[in-house]
Amino acid sequence: MANILLVEDDKTFVQILQGFLIKKGFEVDAINCIKDALTSINKKEYQLILLDYRLPDGIGLDLIKLLRSRNNKTPIIVITSFLDIRTAVNAVKMGAFDYITKPIMPDELLMIIQQAIGKKETAQLSTLPIYNRFIEGESERSVQLNEYVKLVAPTEVSVIIQGESGTGKEHIARSIHALSKRSEAPFVAIDCGTLSSELAASELFGHSKGSFTGAMQDKKGQFEMANKGTFFLDEVGNLSYEVQVKLLRTLQEKVIQPVGSNHTVKIDIRIIAATNEDLLLKVKNGSFREDLYHRLNEFKILVPALRQRKDDLAQFVQHFIFLSNVELGKNVKTVSTEVMQIFIQYEWPGNLRELKNIIKRAVLLSKGNIIEKEVLPEEMILESLVNHPVQSEFDLKALQEISERETIIKTLQEVKYNKSKAARLLNIDRKTLYMKMAKYNIND
Repeated sequence: MANILLVEDDKTFVQILQGFLIKKGFEVDAINCIKDALTSINKKEYQLILLDYRLPDGIGLDLIKLLRSRNNKTPIIVITSFLDIRTAVNAVKMGAFDYITKPIMPDELLMIIQQAIGKKETAQLSTLPIYNRFIEGESERSVQLNEYVKLVAPTEVSVIIQGESGTGKEHIARSIHALSKRSEAPFVAIDCGTLSSELAASELFGHSKGSFTGAMQDKKGQFEMANKGTFFLDEVGNLSYEVQVKLLRTLQEKVIQPVGSNHTVKIDIRIIAATNEDLLLKVKNGSFREDLYHRLNEFKILVPALRQRKDDLAQFVQHFIFLSNVELGKNVKTVSTEVMQIFIQYEWPGNLRELKNIIKRAVLLSKGNIIEKEVLPEEMILESLVNHPVQSEFDLKALQEISERETIIKTLQEVKYNKSKAARLLNIDRKTLYMKMAKYNIND
């Protein structure tokens, strides 16, 4: 069973959590500070790190940054309070696998641990059909976003995807690849935020045996692995200036030169870059090369935050319920009107990633087939109701849609899914009923 490093200074919490995980078959080493955690990591290989955000000698983000700079890719789950959720989002941006908020639900924790340990490091496009992983949305902003994706996908132009963390930038990049002429070739993704300046060149361009200490054999870089396909540079603004220079040469000359080699390798790739920063500002302050920016920015796609797409919220909720049902073997149908009201009022600092996690947790905890307020984090309920009153017209639309879905499901259940009877009771024709069932993802 997997070895887990628990970095937490609350002795009572450690005793409870360590005991629970050991009963589940895991080996758990408990450490109470960053310094001792580093010592343990240097001595022993772990399959997972459970990391508290606030520690006596620093914050969890410090350890994440240090490990990723050393090219240590051990999955990290950050443990934090719900009030620190924006910090948790930053942790994911820096390379954490996921975060979990206190108070911790045992089943939720086990689910995330199993996902993290079972995660396969691969740059290839998942075999899961793209429509099962990403939903387009129907709001004005979403329609424009999807039009841009379909417009640019068949071309060979480089694309910059700009948006906040958790808005689905990689999904958009994969959508562009899937709709392009390169769809049968590799899709290779790399997180520039986890690349150390020392190892970035080797990771991207490869190296020759003996080119530096530890280079025991020739290694192909990610660019060469992506040949004929699409190369996705996530958080491209984090690349060091030296690597930016090499990247510009690669794009201009369509060749790479592995570290320590005198030979160049021809490549044929399409570049898609993503960032949650304004690269133009980085250009102005001198931290990002202007010529590289213009080379990458042949076409820019701005991804709206979830708080700007609340017309799509009901659709996103149903999509994530569907995915969670498949993953967890549950049969949850929808959320209550009260829960939808809370979702509408909430700011969603973690965007679609946060919504997906909240829905998965709620599906896991729900005893019936409708998600009720009781399975939501208490802090989320308080924040949404106290600080963010509902005012805009799209809120009413979302509530109407969720209420309509509940009514259709209840009616179908009452008539044992006889469509003709259900349509008569709802005072609509069968064609309209089928259309609404498809819209709301209602299955027989």
